Amino acid sequence: MSCRDLNETAATPEMVFCHTVSGVGLFELRPLSSADFGLLHQWVTAPRASFWGMQQATPEEVAHCYRQQIESAHCAPYLAFYAGQPAFLLETYDPAHDELGQHYAVQAGDIGMHFLVAPASGPAVHGFTRAVMQTILAFLFSQSRHLRVVVEPDVNNQKIHPINRDAGFCYQHTIELSYKTAWFAICDRASFLQATELETTA
Repeated sequence: MSCRDLNETAATPEMVFCHTVSGVGLFELRPLSSADFGLLHQWVTAPRASFWGMQQATPEEVAHCYRQQIESAHCAPYLAFYAGQPAFLLETYDPAHDELGQHYAVQAGDIGMHFLVAPASGPAVHGFTRAVMQTILAFLFSQSRHLRVVVEPDVNNQKIHPINRDAGFCYQHTIELSYKTAWFAICDRASFLQATELETTA
Protein backbone atom coordinates (compact mmCIF):
# COMPACT_ATOMS: atom_id res chain seq x y z
CA MET A 1 0.00 0.00 0.00
CA SER A 2 1.36 3.39 -0.95
CA CYS A 3 1.79 6.23 1.52
CA ARG A 4 -0.49 9.21 1.47
CA ASP A 5 0.96 12.28 -0.18
CA LEU A 6 1.38 14.86 2.57
CA ASN A 7 2.81 17.74 0.60
CA GLU A 8 -0.07 20.01 1.53
CA THR A 9 2.06 22.01 3.97
CA ALA A 10 5.75 22.62 3.58
CA ALA A 11 6.25 22.32 7.35
CA THR A 12 5.01 18.73 7.43
CA PRO A 13 7.68 16.14 6.58
CA GLU A 14 6.68 13.43 4.14
CA MET A 15 5.92 9.90 5.28
CA VAL A 16 8.99 7.71 4.89
CA PHE A 17 7.58 4.28 5.77
CA CYS A 18 4.25 2.48 5.74
CA HIS A 19 3.52 -0.89 7.31
CA THR A 20 0.32 -2.89 7.64
CA VAL A 21 -0.09 -5.28 10.56
CA SER A 22 -2.68 -8.00 10.01
CA GLY A 23 -5.68 -7.56 12.27
CA VAL A 24 -4.60 -4.07 13.37
CA GLY A 25 -4.13 -1.87 10.33
CA LEU A 26 -1.83 0.63 8.64
CA PHE A 27 0.96 2.55 10.35
CA GLU A 28 2.86 5.43 8.75
CA LEU A 29 6.07 7.10 9.93
CA ARG A 30 7.56 10.49 9.19
CA PRO A 31 10.47 12.46 10.69
CA LEU A 32 9.61 14.48 13.76
CA SER A 33 9.19 18.24 13.27
CA SER A 34 9.10 21.23 15.59
CA ALA A 35 5.34 21.43 15.04
CA ASP A 36 5.05 18.19 17.04
CA PHE A 37 6.68 19.47 20.23
CA GLY A 38 3.45 20.54 21.93
CA LEU A 39 1.89 17.13 21.33
CA LEU A 40 4.98 15.38 22.67
CA HIS A 41 4.87 17.47 25.85
CA GLN A 42 1.38 16.11 26.50
CA TRP A 43 2.57 12.55 25.93
CA VAL A 44 5.80 12.55 27.93
CA THR A 45 4.31 14.28 30.98
CA ALA A 46 1.30 11.96 31.25
CA PRO A 47 1.25 9.56 34.25
CA ARG A 48 1.40 6.54 31.92
CA ALA A 49 4.78 7.74 30.60
CA SER A 50 6.58 7.36 33.94
CA PHE A 51 9.39 5.26 32.43
CA TRP A 52 10.10 7.99 29.87
CA GLY A 53 11.63 10.12 32.62
CA MET A 54 10.25 13.50 31.52
CA GLN A 55 7.10 13.88 33.60
CA GLN A 56 8.23 17.15 35.17
CA ALA A 57 9.56 18.63 31.93
CA THR A 58 8.32 22.01 30.77
CA PRO A 59 7.23 22.59 27.15
CA GLU A 60 10.50 24.45 26.60
CA GLU A 61 12.55 21.53 27.94
CA VAL A 62 10.71 19.04 25.75
CA ALA A 63 11.22 21.27 22.71
CA HIS A 64 14.94 21.62 23.50
CA CYS A 65 15.34 17.85 23.91
CA TYR A 66 13.72 16.97 20.60
CA ARG A 67 15.25 19.86 18.69
CA GLN A 68 18.64 18.44 19.71
CA GLN A 69 17.63 15.01 18.42
CA ILE A 70 16.39 16.40 15.12
CA GLU A 71 19.64 18.32 14.61
CA SER A 72 21.95 15.51 15.80
CA ALA A 73 24.01 13.42 13.39
CA HIS A 74 23.62 10.44 15.74
CA CYS A 75 19.85 10.45 16.45
CA ALA A 76 16.69 10.40 14.37
CA PRO A 77 13.22 10.83 15.94
CA TYR A 78 9.98 9.93 14.13
CA LEU A 79 6.28 10.41 14.67
CA ALA A 80 4.04 7.52 13.64
CA PHE A 81 0.38 7.58 12.68
CA TYR A 82 -2.38 5.00 12.91
CA ALA A 83 -5.74 5.55 11.22
CA GLY A 84 -4.48 9.04 10.39
CA GLN A 85 -3.87 10.03 14.01
CA PRO A 86 -0.56 10.39 15.90
CA ALA A 87 0.09 6.97 17.46
CA PHE A 88 3.63 6.72 18.78
CA LEU A 89 6.99 8.41 19.07
CA LEU A 90 10.12 6.59 17.90
CA GLU A 91 13.63 7.67 18.87
CA THR A 92 16.55 6.01 17.09
CA TYR A 93 20.20 6.51 18.00
CA ASP A 94 23.72 5.30 17.32
CA PRO A 95 24.75 3.37 20.47
CA ALA A 96 28.40 4.20 19.80
CA HIS A 97 27.51 7.81 20.68
CA ASP A 98 25.27 6.96 23.63
CA GLU A 99 25.86 5.91 27.24
CA LEU A 100 24.68 2.42 26.28
CA GLY A 101 27.77 2.00 24.13
CA GLN A 102 29.90 2.00 27.28
CA HIS A 103 28.22 -1.20 28.48
CA TYR A 104 28.64 -3.57 25.53
CA ALA A 105 30.80 -4.16 22.47
CA VAL A 106 29.10 -2.04 19.80
CA GLN A 107 29.13 -3.62 16.34
CA ALA A 108 28.83 -1.99 12.95
CA GLY A 109 25.17 -2.01 11.98
CA ASP A 110 23.82 -1.60 15.52
CA ILE A 111 21.01 0.88 16.11
CA GLY A 112 19.29 1.73 19.38
CA MET A 113 15.69 2.77 19.79
CA HIS A 114 13.06 3.92 22.29
CA PHE A 115 9.34 4.26 21.64
CA LEU A 116 6.38 5.81 23.42
CA VAL A 117 2.80 4.92 22.53
CA ALA A 118 0.31 7.78 22.54
CA PRO A 119 -2.53 7.87 25.07
CA ALA A 120 -5.52 5.99 23.69
CA SER A 121 -8.07 8.27 22.02
CA GLY A 122 -10.69 5.62 21.35
CA PRO A 123 -11.53 1.96 22.00
CA ALA A 124 -8.53 -0.25 22.77
CA VAL A 125 -7.12 -2.15 19.78
CA HIS A 126 -6.13 -5.70 20.66
CA GLY A 127 -2.41 -6.28 20.12
CA PHE A 128 -1.72 -2.62 19.43
CA THR A 129 1.62 -2.29 21.25
CA ARG A 130 2.91 -5.49 19.66
CA ALA A 131 1.87 -4.08 16.28
CA VAL A 132 3.81 -0.90 17.09
CA MET A 133 6.91 -2.97 17.88
CA GLN A 134 6.53 -4.96 14.67
CA THR A 135 6.22 -1.74 12.69
CA ILE A 136 9.33 -0.26 14.30
CA LEU A 137 11.47 -3.31 13.60
CA ALA A 138 10.13 -3.62 10.06
CA PHE A 139 11.08 0.03 9.51
CA LEU A 140 14.58 -0.31 10.96
CA PHE A 141 15.38 -3.57 9.19
CA SER A 142 14.09 -2.19 5.88
CA GLN A 143 17.37 -0.24 5.88
CA SER A 144 20.21 -2.57 4.95
CA ARG A 145 22.73 -0.77 7.14
CA HIS A 146 20.84 -1.83 10.27
CA LEU A 147 21.89 -5.34 11.28
CA ARG A 148 20.90 -5.37 14.95
CA VAL A 149 18.50 -3.34 17.09
CA VAL A 150 19.58 -2.85 20.70
CA VAL A 151 17.37 -1.73 23.59
CA GLU A 152 17.79 -1.00 27.30
CA PRO A 153 14.35 -1.14 28.94
CA ASP A 154 14.02 -0.36 32.63
CA VAL A 155 14.07 -3.61 34.63
CA ASN A 156 10.86 -2.48 36.37
CA ASN A 157 8.95 -1.93 33.11
CA GLN A 158 7.24 -5.31 33.28
CA LYS A 159 4.84 -4.58 30.41
CA ILE A 160 7.57 -4.14 27.78
CA HIS A 161 9.69 -7.23 28.43
CA PRO A 162 7.27 -9.84 26.98
CA ILE A 163 6.60 -7.55 24.01
CA ASN A 164 10.33 -7.30 23.33
CA ARG A 165 10.84 -11.05 23.62
CA ASP A 166 7.88 -11.83 21.38
CA ALA A 167 9.36 -9.52 18.72
CA GLY A 168 12.65 -11.43 18.69
CA PHE A 169 14.79 -9.63 21.26
CA CYS A 170 17.24 -11.80 23.17
CA TYR A 171 17.81 -10.54 26.70
CA GLN A 172 21.50 -10.51 27.63
CA HIS A 173 22.12 -9.08 31.12
CA THR A 174 21.27 -6.11 33.29
CA ILE A 175 23.31 -2.91 33.10
CA GLU A 176 23.61 0.13 35.35
CA LEU A 177 23.00 3.30 33.37
CA SER A 178 23.28 6.70 35.05
CA TYR A 179 19.50 7.05 35.17
CA LYS A 180 18.19 3.48 35.55
CA THR A 181 18.92 -0.21 35.94
CA ALA A 182 18.11 -1.76 32.59
CA TRP A 183 18.04 -4.99 30.69
CA PHE A 184 20.26 -5.06 27.63
CA ALA A 185 18.63 -6.89 24.72
CA ILE A 186 19.45 -7.48 21.05
CA CYS A 187 17.31 -8.34 18.02
CA ASP A 188 18.89 -9.14 14.66
CA ARG A 189 17.05 -9.33 11.36
CA ALA A 190 16.80 -13.13 11.34
CA SER A 191 15.31 -13.21 14.85
CA PHE A 192 12.74 -10.57 13.93
CA LEU A 193 11.71 -12.37 10.75
CA GLN A 194 11.41 -15.64 12.62
CA ALA A 195 9.29 -14.03 15.33
CA THR A 196 7.09 -12.37 12.70
CA GLU A 197 6.64 -15.66 10.84
CA LEU A 198 5.67 -17.46 14.06
CA GLU A 199 3.12 -14.75 14.84
CA THR A 200 1.69 -14.91 11.33
CA THR A 201 1.30 -18.68 11.40
CA ALA A 202 0.03 -18.91 15.00
